[in-house]
Amino acid sequence: MTAHLPILMIVVPLAMGLASPVLAMLSTRLTRALVLLSAAATLGCAAGALQRTLEMGESWSYWLAGWPPPWGIEYVVDPLAGGLNTLIAFLALVTLVYAGPYLEKRTPLEKGTFYALFLLTVAGLMGMVITGDMFNLYVFLEICSLTAYALIASGGRRATVAAIRYLIIGSAAACMYLLGLGYVHVMTGSLNMADLMVLLPPLMADSPVMVLAVVLMAAGLGIKVALFPLHGWLPDTYSYTPAPVLAFIAAVMTKVAAYALYRIFFFVFAVAGPVSVTLEVMGWLAAAGILFGSIMAIAQRDLWRMLAYSSVAQVAYIVLGLAIGNSLALIGALLHIVSHSVVKGLLFLIAGGVKWQTGLRNIPEFVGMARHMPWTMGVFVIAAMSMIGLPPTIGFFSKWYLILGAVEAGAWVFVAVLIASSLLTAIYFFRAIEFAYLKGKKPEEVPAEAVLPARAGLELPVRMLVPILVLGVGVVLLGLFNEQLVTNVIQYALPWRLP
Repeated sequence: MTAHLPILMIVVPLAMGLASPVLAMLSTRLTRALVLLSAAATLGCAAGALQRTLEMGESWSYWLAGWPPPWGIEYVVDPLAGGLNTLIAFLALVTLVYAGPYLEKRTPLEKGTFYALFLLTVAGLMGMVITGDMFNLYVFLEICSLTAYALIASGGRRATVAAIRYLIIGSAAACMYLLGLGYVHVMTGSLNMADLMVLLPPLMADSPVMVLAVVLMAAGLGIKVALFPLHGWLPDTYSYTPAPVLAFIAAVMTKVAAYALYRIFFFVFAVAGPVSVTLEVMGWLAAAGILFGSIMAIAQRDLWRMLAYSSVAQVAYIVLGLAIGNSLALIGALLHIVSHSVVKGLLFLIAGGVKWQTGLRNIPEFVGMARHMPWTMGVFVIAAMSMIGLPPTIGFFSKWYLILGAVEAGAWVFVAVLIASSLLTAIYFFRAIEFAYLKGKKPEEVPAEAVLPARAGLELPVRMLVPILVLGVGVVLLGLFNEQLVTNVIQYALPWRLP
């Protein structure tokens, strides 16, 4: 069983997802129990694969049906892939627990459909991470994208419009990636990543075809990452998607696309020729995106939309680290994938909990929210500290590595952008905290009925509150133990450390 962990982490959610609609028609309770069990099993498979990889001290290559690459399909588990899949599986399990109250009033068919789409999204994302084949990456990208579109559309009319817009833009992005991959295949005759690492370097210096391939793949993945100015699909998508769906999608989908960008540019293409120029351009776009997203977040009154524009800025941190490209910056980028995944997922769980309990989304209406929902807002403060970059949260350390990398590279403009963005982030998060904790005088525009009374008893259902508290503790623990994470996992994910 241990020898097949790489395929099991894909097959388990895939099989359960396909079975969920049928099982839900028989028993929704049994279906939910099996779904949670399959999510836990997926997490166990991912964690087991990561542990084995670290113990082996080298990448774990798994050949499907025993066919050796480059002829057969290969899955590769290394510290980076194993760690990211463990994170994806953990966030999926937490989100499924949280989603229980949201699904209570749904019909059995609706519940089964939700579980099917959610688990297929998980399988697609995890497949993207561990595949060793460039075309299979595209296949898994389409699986998780198509199911995500359907999940987003379940939020109502506005969500449907946002999902259609996302589908159109996302399909264009996938076509760009596929077209770029076609050029790569024409030039090399291979799609296996390890094989391409040997075949591509001689072609990268003077081949206009490879320049076009790099640009197309960078543009396609840039859209999936929501890199400024290719972020147009994100604000509406994040504003109208149901909270359980949004918490997972916002946490991992853009980060897996960033991982694919890192894997392809730093390993397959080996940062040669047009890749270095492309990364430099993307670095400046990322710097602009950090400032744009932060400023736009300040302008929002709706908490969900504020968090959406905040995501535009935060994913740009990752791309900026990749563009700087030295060890410290890459550690910062990879650590920020972990940081932003946990924190942004947590923030949308909190936003969904507040909407569930009070029906409120506008920040000026949050007056007295800390008395009404003390645990939830207390965790919100912790998450805000991480987004701003305050110790001891994980967000401080990821930004610290990015700043150190920029200083080492002499990129002083990027240092200034990183510092300025933290100050801008503090402005829009402290505004929300001020309303929630009644700091200062109550604004005149806040209606009296928006001031919430203190609430007796539990502020949220246990299934919603526990995931929020668990992730809140995780934000602090990841910060306190960031050195172990960097030393034992992330440093082995650097291009010059992986075998």
